[in-house]
Amino acid sequence: MKLSKFKFNLPPELIALHPAENRDESRLLVVNRKTGKLEHKVFKDVLGYFNDKDVFILNDTQVFPARLYGDKEKTKAKIEVFLLRELNEDLRLWDVLVDPARKIRIGNKLYFGEGDAMVAEVIDNTTSRGRTLRFLYDGTHNEFKKTLFALGETPIPKYIDRQVVPEDADRYQTIFAKHEGAVIAPAAGLHFSRELMKRLEIKGCEFAFVTVHVGLGNFREIDVEDLTKHKMDSEQVIIDEKASNIVNKAKTANRQVCAVGTSVVRAIESNVTTQGFLKAYDGWTNKFIFPPYDFSVATSMITNFHLPLSTMLMLTAAFGDFDTIMEVYNLAIKEKYRFGAYGDAMLIL
Repeated sequence: MKLSKFKFNLPPELIALHPAENRDESRLLVVNRKTGKLEHKVFKDVLGYFNDKDVFILNDTQVFPARLYGDKEKTKAKIEVFLLRELNEDLRLWDVLVDPARKIRIGNKLYFGEGDAMVAEVIDNTTSRGRTLRFLYDGTHNEFKKTLFALGETPIPKYIDRQVVPEDADRYQTIFAKHEGAVIAPAAGLHFSRELMKRLEIKGCEFAFVTVHVGLGNFREIDVEDLTKHKMDSEQVIIDEKASNIVNKAKTANRQVCAVGTSVVRAIESNVTTQGFLKAYDGWTNKFIFPPYDFSVATSMITNFHLPLSTMLMLTAAFGDFDTIMEVYNLAIKEKYRFGAYGDAMLIL
């Protein structure tokens, strides 16, 4: 499968700049793989496609305010720092991206916030854009994190071309977010409201929560035409015994198992027994899924409409059949569905 197969013309105005007024009222395009039937619905209509003992696998990662703006010492040049992950609690070491990268050298100090509320020193260059920063802070780790995150802003994707607004702190986060660690929201999960989840629960549906700390690797440009040569960045995955038991019980009973989002699909497909059951796991995955691919766990999938040439689109095309999904995307553009993290959703049955 070639990269160029996933190129299509997406009118910029179809990239959603803001979420729907209500979480569960985005549009929903339902794709039935067996019959080929397509239905135009509202997201809360998802209720009509699931029954007692069907399972939704949801990603309960929590997005943290990862984007900071600081000044370089002496020159006062403006530097954007994107926090990726904490490397060492005691030493206050963080793996970060900096922009513009060419202006930053080992030993440089960066100042953040009013009155230089936070200072960091560059101690390592790991890639052309990546750096390791040591934050200089005397308080407890909790005080440090509180101060650091107060300086940061919600890391909405760059393709959402606008300023961050207060509503992003709430809406670029699922209602079931629990474990801090993601710099990208699991977008398919953003559509679930408390009311919808309660109604699914009343209907007898069950929820299995896994944690995938979604990273910027999802947005990294693929620079090879042959997809077998692309390497995904690793992401942390935690699947506990409770989640795997809920999923495996549903599989044994031939119930639906719906993976909510591409991050969930990658996580569960990385941890499957030879019989096709889900294993508990605490580690990392760099699994890259593109067509053709045989899926073991999920029987259905909820996902947003993704941008051209993205790894998320490739996984979706593998799950829903390449030709079908690309036709559906053409229809979605014609029908003016909204794309991206704040966009509309697709249910693949």
